[in-house]
Amino acid sequence: MLIVMPDARFDTAEFEKSVIGDRADFRLFQAQSLDDVADDVWAAADGLMVWGRIPCNSTMLDKANKVRIVVRMGVGFDAINIEEAGKRGVVACNVPDYGTTDVADHAIGLMLALTRGIVRHHINLVDEPVAKWRGIETPVVRRLRGETFGLVGRGRIGTAAGLRAKALGMEVIFYDPYLPDGSEQSVGFGRRESLEDLLRDADVISCHTPLTEETRGMINGQALSCMKQHAILLNTSRGEVVDVDAVTEALKADRIAAAGLDVLPQEPPDPKHPLFQALKNREDWTDGRLIVTPHAAWYSPDGARDCREKGAATVINYLMGAPMRNCVNTQFLTNPR
Repeated sequence: MLIVMPDARFDTAEFEKSVIGDRADFRLFQAQSLDDVADDVWAAADGLMVWGRIPCNSTMLDKANKVRIVVRMGVGFDAINIEEAGKRGVVACNVPDYGTTDVADHAIGLMLALTRGIVRHHINLVDEPVAKWRGIETPVVRRLRGETFGLVGRGRIGTAAGLRAKALGMEVIFYDPYLPDGSEQSVGFGRRESLEDLLRDADVISCHTPLTEETRGMINGQALSCMKQHAILLNTSRGEVVDVDAVTEALKADRIAAAGLDVLPQEPPDPKHPLFQALKNREDWTDGRLIVTPHAAWYSPDGARDCREKGAATVINYLMGAPMRNCVNTQFLTNPR
């Protein structure tokens, strides 16, 4: 058997091989396109482990025409055409739990960096350590205890972020129409029946939803208009969940207080986008009110190792006859190979 990782983020495979052992061969590539992997390798593959640099679409599945399982190396699985895979009998899976603590920590870190003015203070003191030695002229600084932390999506990561916010003394509410009634009682969160209700009630909104046709552009101009003027928006989920153009306009017009974005619709972003032009020019409306990080919430050395080992285990165990785990295309899957 052969397992192929076509678009690896790392140039070694010690973690994957430690799990797979001698049960299958493992080939690692750092390809930028399908053509960077030889056709005979695609044709021989029984399993794929994809990071998402190259989408797993019908073209990839045509090349890997005997593959039985494809695992997206991460939580989000929008890089896989799960319907197409299912029609072909290919099991599509993700790695849902590797970065739960890391992403939750990052969301809270963005909130704290904004509400304590940490990044702004640092930049000011790098620029001018004497003249800018001032601690009280920061636009978004405020006490978090007693404020309301709103979760858009309350899966593993959303729940973990909410528990961290609760530990800071915040009230936690969530909107997630797919959770059964009563699920909030075990964690002490409040439920809102609509996105608009959540946005109106929350002082900090943190997005933790997968990217689907339903959630694409969910946080748009209309949604932003429902938020409090002092509200902070955080996104560590998927870039296309949030309309960055609308966020740019909302910040410029002072319709919301601040935003912390770890993910963007285009990654890397276009340097000419108004948001990044404003950051580069250090326009006043960005000062202390906007933090952007490079899709880094998922990463820690421990999290990366978990992802690679868990992804490898999902593939090899299925190929060896174990029941499928973490499958994300059961609704489309017919006659699994």
